[in-house]
Amino acid sequence: MRFVIQRVAEASVSVEDKEIGRIQKGFLVFVGINQSDTIEIADKMVKKLVGLRIFADENGKTNLDLHAVDGQLLIISQFTLYADCRKGNRPSFTRAGEPQKAQALYEHILEQCRKEISVVKGGCFGADMKISLLNDGPFTVIFDSDEMQIQ
Repeated sequence: MRFVIQRVAEASVSVEDKEIGRIQKGFLVFVGINQSDTIEIADKMVKKLVGLRIFADENGKTNLDLHAVDGQLLIISQFTLYADCRKGNRPSFTRAGEPQKAQALYEHILEQCRKEISVVKGGCFGADMKISLLNDGPFTVIFDSDEMQIQ
């Protein structure tokens, strides 16, 4: 599982020119799910996400998490995080999770985040979405379950 986390001042998602989600200060999170991902991995990734301390404290140090700043979440499914570009110029997506399984895990991630964070918005799984954001920093962090020893 991969999360690309961007600290944002605001972000929104639209489908067919209709805004379906908007947040203020918080994280825009792109979620990629692969074939081997499980609910257990998703739960560990969510726990790591909500505890991520990348907001500045009174001394300008990145010591604060979403809870400390009343941060919000916008979570977008993005199978292209598993693009394999090793051969040729056209990416392969064979490592991305099968859509039905990936959607179930994505919905689980949203549900778990809503237990922790008061404002959690999501995209529309499988839709052509337009994402707008005002990146804060910029500050971008990548979680990869294969590299984080949370398996």
